[in-house]
Amino acid sequence: MRLDHSVILKMIEPDSRVLDLGCGTGELLAGLEKEKNVRGQGVELSEAGIYQCVEKGVSVFHSDIDSGLSGFPDHSFDYVILNQSLQEVKNVQQVLAESLRVGGRVIVGVPNFAHVRARLRLFFRGRTPMTKSLPYDWSDTPNVRFMSLSDFKTFCRKNGIRVVHQKYLGSSRILHVFPNLLALNGIFMLEAGSSSAARSIPTAPG
Repeated sequence: MRLDHSVILKMIEPDSRVLDLGCGTGELLAGLEKEKNVRGQGVELSEAGIYQCVEKGVSVFHSDIDSGLSGFPDHSFDYVILNQSLQEVKNVQQVLAESLRVGGRVIVGVPNFAHVRARLRLFFRGRTPMTKSLPYDWSDTPNVRFMSLSDFKTFCRKNGIRVVHQKYLGSSRILHVFPNLLALNGIFMLEAGSSSAARSIPTAPG
């Protein structure tokens, strides 16, 4: 199992209700259903991903998460997962606000654009950063947001979102020192904080 999937699996309680936004091929959700007996629902835009989800027996909707989650009632899931998909959305605030509305906790996995290899590539070669977690050339990347792990934590603090648990991942193990420099990815478990900011962002029409 992929390291990020293994970390997320350990964060989720058995028999939970889980919504996976940008679920890809359904690998993570299928693993959660098998190992944690969750009641899972995926949302995916790619038709190829949807076909693979169906082959795995994963329930999936064909939808763009930027369009909102109006079809899901408040608190209808225990966990909402956004693993390696938040950097691809157009409206980060709206997606996170909607995720916190429908889920008790939100688990976000993001690539670290400030990884040391990315910094060195930009500094010495003057080229767009590429790492193991950022394998795309500038001309075909699906990413529209470019954040460091520190950027993401600052964003959460400013928007009244509480980080209740976090893990920093290298290529094959969890890291404990200098995460913004050395980690390829970060996994964050979020809750709505004491501020109402995280829940007060209106959903875009449509």
